[in-house]
Amino acid sequence: MKKIALTLVAISALGLAACQDNAATNEAANDVEAAENEANGDATNALEAADNALDAAGNMVENAGEAIENAADATGDAVENATR
Repeated sequence: MKKIALTLVAISALGLAACQDNAATNEAANDVEAAENEANGDATNALEAADNALDAAGNMVENAGEAIENAADATGDAVENATR
């Protein structure tokens, strides 16, 4: 009978230990998750900013190429008009 009683006491103690207040642990886990979410958001924003900057640079290069082409056409037209 004593063995059964000791077993029940041990099981009860384990059960009570499992039910203890875990507020501090939960708060810490929530803080870590919030920091992780913020870092992920910051990384996403940085990647989007870099992508936008690359797009803008590509557009500038394309516009410069078109400006050079237009200048060459204008020069060719001026030479042709001058030689008529």
